[in-house]
Formats: sequence, C-alpha cells, structure tokens
Amino acid sequence: MENKNFENDLNELIRTSMEIEDKPSFELNSRLKAEIYQKEAVMARKQTHSISLWFVPMILNFISFTLFAVFALLVISNPYIAKLIAGICLYMGTVGILITLLGVKRANLKENITVHIQKRGALV
Repeated sequence: MENKNFENDLNELIRTSMEIEDKPSFELNSRLKAEIYQKEAVMARKQTHSISLWFVPMILNFISFTLFAVFALLVISNPYIAKLIAGICLYMGTVGILITLLGVKRANLKENITVHIQKRGALV
C-alpha cells in the first residue's frame, strides 16, 4: 500500500514538473549554449591528436630541386652549364624554404596544414 502511494506521489510530482512552463531568459539560454559549445570543442580537441604538416612542402621542394641539381651535374657534359643549372636548382630549393617559413609566419600555414587523428574509442 505504501509503495502504491509512493508511486502516485511520484507520478503526481512528475506531472506537475512537466506542466511548469518556466523558460530561461534568452540571454541566459544563449550564454549556457555558448558554454556548452566551448566545452564540447575542448573535449573534441582532447579526443584528437593533431599533427602539423607545414614542413612537408618545404622538404619535398628542397629534395626535388637537390635531385634536379645532382641530375644536372651527372647528365650535362659541359661543366659550366651543369654548375649553373645545379646552382639555380639549389637556389630554388633555398627559396622554397624561405617561402614556406614566410607562409608559416604570415598565413597561418601551421593551422591550415594540420591532420587530426581520432584517438581510439573517442567519438568526435
């Protein structure tokens, strides 16, 4: 009997709580939503591992122009032209490094070229 009375009181309490139409103010609601979104963003950042790949274009550029310089030295029979072309290739590799470093400093290249890896068991 006591259990049935408890269930009736509980049901009545649930019904009265569902009937209440109090809504938070718009400012409070938007502030709470912003806090929730910020917390979700922090949790998502913690659940992923980020690897910045800003240096990859610089390395590939330098390696390719260095290989072009070696190829020019090996293939071209005239030593002056071979050294000139090899020097131009090494110069282009160095300029690629400078352009990449300038892009990192001025254009947020580190943030734009980033790979996000999801951690195991994390839902993002």
